[in-house]
Amino acid sequence: MKKWDEDGRLYFPLDKDQRIRRKTFLDEYEGQPVQNLWTDIYVINSQAKESVNYPTQKPEALLERIIKTSSNEGDLVADFFCGSGTTAAVAEKLGRKYIVSDLGKFAIHTTRKRMIGVQRRLKAEGKDYRAFEILNLGKYERQHYIGVNPNLRQAEQQKQLEEKEAAFLDLILRAYRAEKTEGFTSFHGKKAGRLVAVGPVNLPVTRLFVEEVILECRKKHITRVDILGFEFEMGLFPNVLDEARAKGIDIAPKYIPAEVFDKRAVDKNQVVFHDVAAIEVKPHVKGNRVAVELTDFSVFYSQDSIANAEATLKDKGSKIVVERGQIVKVSKDKNGIVSREVLTKKWTDWIDYWAVDFNFESKREIIRVKDEDGAWEERWTGDYIFENEWQSFRTKKDRSLELTSVFQEVTPGRRKLAVKVVDIFGNDTMTIVEVNVEGKN
Repeated sequence: MKKWDEDGRLYFPLDKDQRIRRKTFLDEYEGQPVQNLWTDIYVINSQAKESVNYPTQKPEALLERIIKTSSNEGDLVADFFCGSGTTAAVAEKLGRKYIVSDLGKFAIHTTRKRMIGVQRRLKAEGKDYRAFEILNLGKYERQHYIGVNPNLRQAEQQKQLEEKEAAFLDLILRAYRAEKTEGFTSFHGKKAGRLVAVGPVNLPVTRLFVEEVILECRKKHITRVDILGFEFEMGLFPNVLDEARAKGIDIAPKYIPAEVFDKRAVDKNQVVFHDVAAIEVKPHVKGNRVAVELTDFSVFYSQDSIANAEATLKDKGSKIVVERGQIVKVSKDKNGIVSREVLTKKWTDWIDYWAVDFNFESKREIIRVKDEDGAWEERWTGDYIFENEWQSFRTKKDRSLELTSVFQEVTPGRRKLAVKVVDIFGNDTMTIVEVNVEGKN
């Protein structure tokens, strides 16, 4: 016998004992409440579309549930250990604002590419998407080593500044695993038969700095030098290196990485000082439109040596070595025969991502700081924000790379184009070229 409840829903007998069950239609079903144990969210399969091959990547379904249950559209979501950028990607898709950060530059680079991918998908679907900025806070951390208390007397300020500079040099030399030296004007340490010069904490290494190093080398018959710096003056290399080499001086410029401020990384000898890379580009101007062609990217990285790998390699083993800008796989078979395979066949193999800012120096980097009276004021850092107006990068599934940008319409006149390359080690290198744009076609 058919039965209906007071809401008009159908009941019917389940078995001979006339037990009844309730029939619920799918369009009326509101679902089951989520339990404390979220067993319906699974780990990311290696073949999943959302996978970016990041070790700690979380499923988007997990972040979607968290963000939906704890915020509304337009709210601000923050993740200060963003890893692969899952929080930012989900927040953008759900219409939330977001701030994400991470100490690891590889994490930031992975997040950057992921967010560009989200923008492209939203655009293809005809949905709104927003621009985002990447701000490097590492240089503000450096200010800890040069900032002095303005309330102290001048003599005390000078003493405090000297103490901070000494602490900074000790930190860099320890991270570089160099021994401190005395009696030099330009040099602060030595390592493996090479003297070490540390550049300023808050300024780029300039041609004048390098020329002073060369001058002292010639006076004291020094032939091998490492110059460490957070930044290097644009256009400094490779000309200055060629000039030094012509005078019998081998100079190796190396970047001081942001990880130098990570005490745990320093203590574990995990800080790697990479050699400086060089970018070559060719601008193309058609009327008031400009494009940039990436023509070369030179790296000089060295980690270990092929000779050392061959000497220490066990039978039936292999090792990846980076020597003089080449990644080489050194292998030894069961008979003790050693073979080498160069993995970087051409210069483009080193590039993971590159981007163009067609109007560099148009956007100053402004920070808010407190003045002596405790009031907030805006202050220019002296730097400019690099705006990714065009980019090309490799993904897990698409390893191709465009080497010429689109033509961008710009305002006529003299302007600076900035090109940034991120290599497969996650290191940023930037160059600036000037072009003269006369007008429309």
